[in-house]
Order: sequence, then structure tokens, then C-alpha cells
Amino acid sequence: QVQLVESGGGLVQAGGSLRLSCAASGRTFSNYAMGWFRQAPGKEREFVAAIRRSGGSTYYADSVKGRFTISRDNAKNTVYLQMNSLKPEDTAVYYCAAKYSLYDTASYYARGYDYWGQGTQVTVSS
Repeated sequence: QVQLVESGGGLVQAGGSLRLSCAASGRTFSNYAMGWFRQAPGKEREFVAAIRRSGGSTYYADSVKGRFTISRDNAKNTVYLQMNSLKPEDTAVYYCAAKYSLYDTASYYARGYDYWGQGTQVTVSS
């Protein structure tokens, strides 16, 4: 199986930046599309960003386009989420997810992912 461990969360002021990392172990990382989701208190988990297994195509929620960047380093079995110009509404627990991809596809939907990390808290103060 695949194990995912997120790190890099913390407290940041509005307008600041954070870089989240998700380290994967287990099966071959390059066989998986990767996604980031977030969940704020009292809200459902929502899509943030996704990247194909090749890293060639990325996808973002409208709320984070232009501010967040997802990337991956298959040699390091790691996916990243660079978050810039953070807003208080970005406050949430951020989850890394992996989706087995026989072909080079990705998913916007949480149900499409097979493995999940434990989450890392991101808090943006105003």
C-alpha cells in the first residue's frame, strides 16, 4: 500500500506563504496521480489541487488559482503545495491524497483517491 505523511503546516499571517510537503512510501510513487484537499471546521472536504503522475498537467480549485502551485518530485517520492498570498479563508487541515493511475489521469474528486495522509493544519491569521 501507499503511506502518505504531510508536513509544513503552521501559522502564517495573511499574505504570507507556506510550502506543504507530502512524503510517500510503499508502492511506486510515479504510478499515482496526487491531490491536495482541505477541510475547514464544520465544512466538507474540498478539492484544492491535483497533478498527474507525470507532473505534466496540474489542476486547481478556482479559489486558489494563481496563488497555489502543486508540484511533484518523483525521484524523492514527494508532492508539494506551495501556497502564496494566503488568506484567512485558506485556514483548514490540508490532506495529501494518492490515486492509482494506470494511465496519466488525475481527479478533482476525493472519492477518486485511494490513499490519504493524516493532514496538516494551516492557519492564516488576519
